[in-house]
Amino acid sequence: MADSERADIAWQKSTASGNNGDCVEVAFTPAAVLVRNSQDPLGPRLSFSRSEWTAFLAGAQRGEFDLPGADLRRRGVLISVPKRAWS
Repeated sequence: MADSERADIAWQKSTASGNNGDCVEVAFTPAAVLVRNSQDPLGPRLSFSRSEWTAFLAGAQRGEFDLPGADLRRRGVLISVPKRAWS
């Protein structure tokens, strides 16, 4: 069974997710970082290697993926990388 199909995966909902359906969840498995829409838990999931996820977060912290005209830092949206083991 692939990691993305396991029922025992611990999904974490983003604190930036609102009550308007903009809900993103992330799960850390030994083999990958998984991302899904929490409104569709059985729907498609994205899978990233740890190095891909780290590179994405670094770019997001630098603002490389900000929407045009959106100043997320002024709105209090900050991205942080948890300092924990990948086990």
